[in-house]
Amino acid sequence: MTTDDTMIHVRFAPDGTVTEIGARPAGVTAQQWFNRLTEQAGSHFLALSGGRGVFRLPAGKVDSVRATFAETA
Repeated sequence: MTTDDTMIHVRFAPDGTVTEIGARPAGVTAQQWFNRLTEQAGSHFLALSGGRGVFRLPAGKVDSVRATFAETA
């Protein structure tokens, strides 16, 4: 991880659905944002204990993933 990386924290419910996630665009559910991040940057995800996880994304990657929501709107 470099100092330019962005960390997005994720919290899961016991059934595996996403309850909280950082850097979520307005109008997008937590599960939708997690699904899109997984599709676009799944290799940057690290599962943690206690129903948590984190995406460690290179600089600019969050903005490029957010832009995919604008393209589909």
